[in-house]
Amino acid sequence: MQISSRFTIAVHVLTCVATLDGQMLLNSETIAGSVGVNPVVVRNIFRQLKREGLIVVQRGGNGGVKLARPLADITLLDVYRAVDSVADGQLFHFHENPNAACPVGRNIHHVMDGRLEDIQAAMEQKMATMTLADVVADTETLIAKQAEAAG
Repeated sequence: MQISSRFTIAVHVLTCVATLDGQMLLNSETIAGSVGVNPVVVRNIFRQLKREGLIVVQRGGNGGVKLARPLADITLLDVYRAVDSVADGQLFHFHENPNAACPVGRNIHHVMDGRLEDIQAAMEQKMATMTLADVVADTETLIAKQAEAAG
């Protein structure tokens, strides 16, 4: 079980858009350079974020990407859901064929299903309290400290 890297890539993309806007043209090529992935991956993330109303993408020479909502109005849960971080909305994938002849195998789904749903709900509730504004503020603080140390 692992959450898709699309989530962390999407957070990286949105942080670039918020932090670097006005400093350079923000398109899939420039953002892919920061993320360290192929621009096609970033374009796919753009499509998902745009579909959910998190970004606006303009094509052409002066195009690029912009945030569609204020940073404080975008939660990590919004991003997580926008990029389909987990298959079928389920964080945990239960093994398919527990042995019904075994007393544990026969009952493990009944014992674990509710617990796994509770764990996922707790994670999603926590993500709903964290905004892109928090991520950007922490990123900008680190950038400033690094510039101060270098300068």
